[in-house]
Amino acid sequence: MFRSFFSALCLVLGLGVVAFPAFAAEMTAAERQALLDHLDRTRTLFLDEVAGLSEAQWQFKASEDRWSIAQCAEHIAKAEEFIRKSVEKILETPATPEQLAQAAGKTEKVLPLIVDRSQKFQAPEGLQPTEATADPAAIVKRFKEERKATVKLAKKEGGLRSHAGPHPAFETLDAYDWLLFLSGHTERHILQIREVKAAPGFPAV
Repeated sequence: MFRSFFSALCLVLGLGVVAFPAFAAEMTAAERQALLDHLDRTRTLFLDEVAGLSEAQWQFKASEDRWSIAQCAEHIAKAEEFIRKSVEKILETPATPEQLAQAAGKTEKVLPLIVDRSQKFQAPEGLQPTEATADPAAIVKRFKEERKATVKLAKKEGGLRSHAGPHPAFETLDAYDWLLFLSGHTERHILQIREVKAAPGFPAV
């Protein structure tokens, strides 16, 4: 469908400032709690999946063209920061009525798409893991710090439903759905980590 799942984020950083519609809806308390719950859930699941791994398990690759758990974890941490900062940029930029209309009604579609592992996407070069992913503690620390900042943004009073930016699959998403997408992205790669663990030859210790 498109080459890079994150390619449209480059456009986010260049959005122009336009008139802000007074009628823009704000997220409800229930929506905020649902987002926070999902962020908390994926944080816990990720930390559980990478806890207690040996070096051999951390670096194991089912094949040369597959990522190791180390690479999945590094990508998750990098994407957390990248997407959140893009959402922060969206929140600095008033949306047009057309953007908000395009973004409306997409919340229920976000997670099914990004979590579906049958849909294959290519991470852009800047979010690709390096070949030197050797320190689990450093990656976990970075993820915790980035997720803490994401949760703080999700708790922000107002704005998440009244600002929108381009998305490569949905054309446009509001900031709330972008944060939901971020959490879904973490879940997607949690599933990938589980696939690594289930692969033939994965070290027992």
